[in-house]
Amino acid sequence: MHLPSPAKGLRLACLGLLLGLPIGGARAQNAKAEAPIPAATLAAMAAKGVTAQSPVLFRAFKRESEIEVWKKNPAGRFVLVKAFPICRWSGQLGPKRKNGDRQTPEGFYTVPKRQMNPNSRYYLSFDVGYPNAYDRAHGGTGSAVMVHGVCSSMGCFAMTDQSVGEIYAIARDALNGGQAAFQFQSYPFRMTAANMARHRTDPNIAFWRQLKEGSDRFEATGDELQVGVEGGRYVFAPSRDPAKENAVALRRAVEEARIAALVEDGAAAVRTTYSDGGQHAFWAALAAKGVSLGEVSRPEALAYAGQEVVVIPARRAPAPVPESVWAAWIGPDSPLSLARRAGGFVPAYAQAPDRFGPMLAAYTQTLPRWLQADLAGTTRPLERSPIASRELVAQR
Repeated sequence: MHLPSPAKGLRLACLGLLLGLPIGGARAQNAKAEAPIPAATLAAMAAKGVTAQSPVLFRAFKRESEIEVWKKNPAGRFVLVKAFPICRWSGQLGPKRKNGDRQTPEGFYTVPKRQMNPNSRYYLSFDVGYPNAYDRAHGGTGSAVMVHGVCSSMGCFAMTDQSVGEIYAIARDALNGGQAAFQFQSYPFRMTAANMARHRTDPNIAFWRQLKEGSDRFEATGDELQVGVEGGRYVFAPSRDPAKENAVALRRAVEEARIAALVEDGAAAVRTTYSDGGQHAFWAALAAKGVSLGEVSRPEALAYAGQEVVVIPARRAPAPVPESVWAAWIGPDSPLSLARRAGGFVPAYAQAPDRFGPMLAAYTQTLPRWLQADLAGTTRPLERSPIASRELVAQR
């Protein structure tokens, strides 16, 4: 029996180890990409009447640093299942415009299966689809904007590895269940009337009003938005269901009225600024306790996240007087009560009207003043000055 020499055996062992490393790494990566959805999340889905294979839709809110998971129920309406705290996003509120601006994009994006990346350097990831048709219409440049693991962002939605692993699994199972692509909606903040009134002077407000229109439509109908771009603006296809379209019209009218009322009542106008993006308070609290979040991009910038600059100070509207107070003021025991005033005082509005008084007063007021004075007997004789005096004045 022939045995290899010790040196040759060592070489074979090293070769086997080198060959095994990529295989082991690939197995580990596949294990991450194929990890199941956690049981607690599946239970949350079941409570909403949806399954892992039900179509999915994601909504991101930068200022609140959250990504929401919505699933389509058997009635055809998307329902909220869960929200994940974003570990890091970068830039300012507002859309991404060009490559390298560190802006996390805002708008409506589509993610087909080919944009899922099980071999990401950032644990797991998917490309949100920036630039979309709107971004390209405005000259937007850049690419590879991801939702990924590792708490480090240069324009991406950076999650922790555990969070993105679950988000990836939710998206994967929906795509494997037959969904061709899922929608990813990205907003600067929750599109409430209060936030719109508060940011009404921001340079991006015209763009945000378009996002608000889409957000209102989604929340009124529960349908995935059918989005287009016309004339450099987002446009949304109307619902085929007249009842849903009526719900959209009602919500839009109510929201616009709320915004107008807030402005009329003196709501402050602000600009929210960042040194470089933000982080959810959940992760900030853990970091403050010394819990490691791994690699975190520009942690020093987080101290200046979400600073509000007041553009128009709030104007406090006068508080309405409650009906109970009015009743006390005009009651018979009130010091202001007419019954307690001495001298038989009768207010003008309680007196019997003089039928001819207003007419005569109005007529006399139309006469020339000299005639009014003559009729009143207050006419004064004209004062005549000597001619010499006038001449002296003229010579000065």
